[in-house]
Order: sequence, then structure tokens, then C-alpha cells
Amino acid sequence: MPRLAALAPLTLAMALAQSAQAQTDPDENRQPAVLSPVVVTGNPLGSDTLSMPSTILDGRDLELRRSATLGETLNGLPGVASTTYGPMVGRPIIRGMDGDRIRLLQNGVGTLDASSLSYDHAVPQDPLSTERIEILRGPAALMYGGNAIGGVVNTLDNRIPREPIEGVQGGIQGNYGGAGNDRDGAVQLEAGNGNFALHADAFGRKTSELRIPGYARSSQQRASDGPGVEQPRYRLPNSDGSDSGGALGMSWTGEHGYAGLSYSGFDADYGSVAEDSVRIRMHQERFGAAGEIRDLAGPFKSIKGNFAYTDYEHKEVDDGEVGTIFKNRGYEARIEARHADIGPLQGALGVQFGSTQFSALGSEALVPTTTTDTAALFALEEWPVDERFKLSAGARFEYTRLSPSPGGNERFSGSDKASFTASSFSLGSIYKLTGIWTLAANASYTERAPTFYELYANGPHEATGQYLVGAANLKKERAYSGDLALRFKDGPHRGSVGVFYSHFTNYLAEFNTGRFRDDDGDLVSADTDDALPEAQYRAVPADFFGFEAEGRFRIFERGGHLVDLNLSGDYTNARNSDTGEPLPRIPPLRLTAGLGYTLGPWGAGVSATRAFAQHRKPDDDTPTSAYYSLDANATYRFKTNGVQWLAYVRGNNLTNQTIRYATSVLRDIAPEGGRSIMVGMRGRF
Repeated sequence: MPRLAALAPLTLAMALAQSAQAQTDPDENRQPAVLSPVVVTGNPLGSDTLSMPSTILDGRDLELRRSATLGETLNGLPGVASTTYGPMVGRPIIRGMDGDRIRLLQNGVGTLDASSLSYDHAVPQDPLSTERIEILRGPAALMYGGNAIGGVVNTLDNRIPREPIEGVQGGIQGNYGGAGNDRDGAVQLEAGNGNFALHADAFGRKTSELRIPGYARSSQQRASDGPGVEQPRYRLPNSDGSDSGGALGMSWTGEHGYAGLSYSGFDADYGSVAEDSVRIRMHQERFGAAGEIRDLAGPFKSIKGNFAYTDYEHKEVDDGEVGTIFKNRGYEARIEARHADIGPLQGALGVQFGSTQFSALGSEALVPTTTTDTAALFALEEWPVDERFKLSAGARFEYTRLSPSPGGNERFSGSDKASFTASSFSLGSIYKLTGIWTLAANASYTERAPTFYELYANGPHEATGQYLVGAANLKKERAYSGDLALRFKDGPHRGSVGVFYSHFTNYLAEFNTGRFRDDDGDLVSADTDDALPEAQYRAVPADFFGFEAEGRFRIFERGGHLVDLNLSGDYTNARNSDTGEPLPRIPPLRLTAGLGYTLGPWGAGVSATRAFAQHRKPDDDTPTSAYYSLDANATYRFKTNGVQWLAYVRGNNLTNQTIRYATSVLRDIAPEGGRSIMVGMRGRF
């Protein structure tokens, strides 16, 4: 698809504390909380209550959180952080887990990119093109496989319309400001006659180098650099970037279902903040198909299917010369069928299958070209014991086959085929203690097959400053997990507090060996010019545990004036079970308090977040300092010529704090943005 130019001004910057900033809206009172009415992801039964911890972002709540990346858009929600590799790169972290333990979906099937392989690889999706985001945390996410042990993030759009459209409808959005003088815009247009519907959208984003409060490098890094090394201040070098894209879709919609097709494209060009001379140029094309048949007679009540074929490529360009080309091409399909009730049991069966071919060609060829084939069967059953108590059970069986091809590269000459059969099981329950209070519990056993890079990696990885080595003898990752949550809902008051625990008998991670290799893979001394510390994938026992909490309380209501108190917090502790050593890149304790005010079409909010210092780290890692973040916003709704407008202004990090995320591999050289103001408008018709 040709590159689509930006349409209007830009981005909603740092969204760290916005779960406490969304005010009550008389026209659109949807909460980004665990009690949202219907979660589509992982819920083929259409239940309005789920035992799993879940979060929905849509409507006004999503508008006030949109950022340049998916990770930063979700950062600050209970249990959710971001990897961050500069302002254009950020992948979600859930309960301290990232990479291949977080399943990223687009309309229910995998995004099929390269973002789980390396922290400098962006997710090829701009939040501007998303209408709804659903996040599942914990054991219930196993319906999407062992790769979802940490959680699932599913972005939903209407590129294949699922409901009838009469006439013409659409929207437009534009933003300007932020810490990078961002400019972004998006437009959407849909039309239909009640049976046939068309969809078209386009978006664009452009950002300058990120403004930062002081030095780019931390004090310990500057001391390590020594005299004579240039130390950038107030701007983060090579942090500018742009992206653009769009989609066309169509569908037939009827009383008993729908069927449709879509085609989308995405382009991006952004700098690597770890290397001043390196740019990443990304291109993705995606073809999708989806359909559903409802109200069937016989053994099945409904059947739903989703399919996507993706062609992804990005080039790492150093001083104008292409160094490495990453490609990922393949498809994924998922079919779910809800069966007729069997006594009190309500349930669904499903099948999922796919195939991808990943290659990394050039100077940073970390892995051999590898074809990964998968096939899975899964089932979910619910038993409403009575009006107050519901039980659920799920199971998934998955087969994975990996076929590497050395392609003439001697480093991969010993790579052999591998196959794994993984099984996962879960139990869940919801018990209504009273009309206000509900208790939810989940437990699961999950297996995850090693990925191609955990098995076959053998090459320099400049993004993390390591020489990565895989281990072909790795076994399946196994985990026992559970969570328990107490939820309440009483009119405008609502919230949840929960705890979670996961024990891995063999957690697969990279660990420094103490040796050094050069770019050719030869063992060298530490003082060699191109020496990189060697890191090898291996399995260790590990424990993850912590808590998540959020609540909204109406503290004043009179004469149309509404004031809400918003509170949230989360904490994750992760360690090697044998040695007690902390695992790397775990977010610290975070607490947020805020106030939201509305009066008719007017709204305002302010919140303060305290992120504590993170001193729990491996010996070869660096700590991060505590910080406060003060954020505020104001909104106004109005209607002109049939268009419903929302105008807003947002201030982020208003006290201009130096913020370094413990989850970032670049925490010592790339802080987050400083004080910023962003203005924007959104129109719907």
C-alpha cells in the first residue's frame, strides 16, 4: 500500500497516570476498569461477567490516553507497563512479563511482526487506527496459548464492519504538541445500506526529537563515560520519527451474522536512540477476513472465524547503508464455535493454526531463517451453578514445529528442526457475595514452546549491547498461576483489588555468561574494540507475584457538578526461585491518585503518580530512581452541523521530572519526555 501522508496535528504524550484522569461523562460513562460490561477477547460465550482480570479502553477513555505507541497508551493501567525504546517504540509489559509471553492481537489474530525479538522493534500499529483495546491478565489468557502466559492485548477496529451501517458516518481527529512537537491526524469514513458496508481510514504521525528535562544520560552513565564524551542535554538525539497508513474494508451484514474482507498498510521511519546514525524503516501489509454465523439450529449456536495474512519488513539503516533486513511473513486463522447447551453447561470449541517465516539478513543476523508452524485445539466451558456462583474451565492443546535454514551462514550450520506439544488448563470462578461485592478466582497450568530466537540465536545484538546465544536443548516453559480479586460496584462507585502469583519451573531468559565475543562470534577479551558481553538463553525456576488495585468514588454531586476520586496502584516482584536474585526490567511499586470534575459539557482532571525506586535488579543491571508525575487535562464537548466534537488540552509531567523506566533497556541513556502540553480535537458524525 502506498505511503499515506499525515492528515493533521499530533499525539497524546505520556499516558502514565491517565487511569486516574478520565472523568465521568454524562453521555459516555464507560470505565476503563475490571467491571466493563462485555469483553470480546477470550470470551466466545458473550458473558457479561468474567473471572479473569480484564480492562477495556474505548470511547472517550481511549481518546484521552492515545500515545504514539501501544505500550505507552496502556502504560499506567493496573499491572501494565511499557518496554520503551524512545518515543516511537513501546510494547506492553503485563505483570512484569514481556516479549513472547504477551500475545499481541489485532481483531483476534496475531500481529505477526518482529517486536518480541528486540526492544528497538516497534509494533506496526498506530493507536490512532484503533477503536477499542482489550487487555486480559493472568491465567484466563491461556485460550490464546502459552505465549499469552503474561496476558493478551487485542486491538479492535471496524475495518470489517460487524454491524449494519445505514447511510454515511465517520470521524476525524487531530493533535499537536507533546514533548516532541508531535503532529498527528486520522480520518475514518463508513457507508452502507443496511446490508452492505464499506470502511476506509487513514492516519499519519510526525514527531521531532524528544524534549527531556536535562541530560540524556544518567549520572552513573556519565561517570562511566569519563571526560571528553559528548553529553547531550534537553533533546534526545535521533528520537524523531514518523508513521502513516490506512485501510479499506467491506462486509455483508445481516440479522444472523456478517462476512467481510479488509486490506491495510503501515509505514514508519524512526531513529534508534541507542545509535545516533541508525534509522529503522518499517513496512507492513495485512490482509484480513472475518465472519460470523449466529442463531444456528443443531449442535452449534454460532460459528465465528478470523484470518489474517501479514507481510512485514523492516530495514536497519546505518549512515544511509542498509545493515540488516528483518522479514516476517505468514498467516494465522482462528475459528470458534459455541455449542448448544449441555444441561447447565455453556461452552465453545475452537481451532487455531498458522505459519510464519522469519528471517534476519545482514550484519545483525541474530537467527537463521525459520519457519514456525502451529496448530491448536481449545475449549471453554461455563457452569452457572446458581444466580450467585459461576464456574468456568478451559483447555488448550498446541503443536509447534520450527524448521531453521542456515542459508549459508556458518553460525547457524548446527541448527536442527524442533517440535513441541504444549498443554494448558485453567479453572475460574465468580461468586457474588452481595449485590455490590464479587469475588473472582483463577488458577492455571500453562506450557509454552521455546521461540526460534531462544533456540537458535547466535549473533550480535546492538540494541541491547549483547552477543546472544540460543540453546537448542531448551524444554517447554511450564508455569502454575493463580489470581484472586475482590470487586465492587455501587452506582458511580466501583473498583477492584487483587493479588496474583506465578511459579515457573523453567523460566526461559537470557543471562550474561561473563564471556565476550566479537561481531564474528569469536571469544575475545573485554578490552577488544568490538567486544560484546555474551548472553545465553537458559531455563531457571522463577516466581512472579504482586497486586493490582483501582477504584473510582463519587465524592461530590450537586447541581450538575460531579467530582470523582480516582485511586490505583500495582506492584510486581519477580525473582529466581533458586538464588533469590531479582529478574531484570521489573516495574516498581506505582501509586496514583487523581480528581475528575464534570459540569455538563465541561470536564477537567488532575492526577499525581508516585513510582518508587527500583533497587531489586540483577547484579549486572542498574537501579532507577523514584519519581513523581503530575498530569492534568481539560475537555469540552459541543455539536455543530451534526458533528459531535470533543476538544481537549493535556499537560504531562508538569513538574518536568527526569523519568527513567525500570522496564527500559536504555534507562541510562534515554529518559522519558519532559514537561509538555498537547491540544487536540475529535469529531464524530
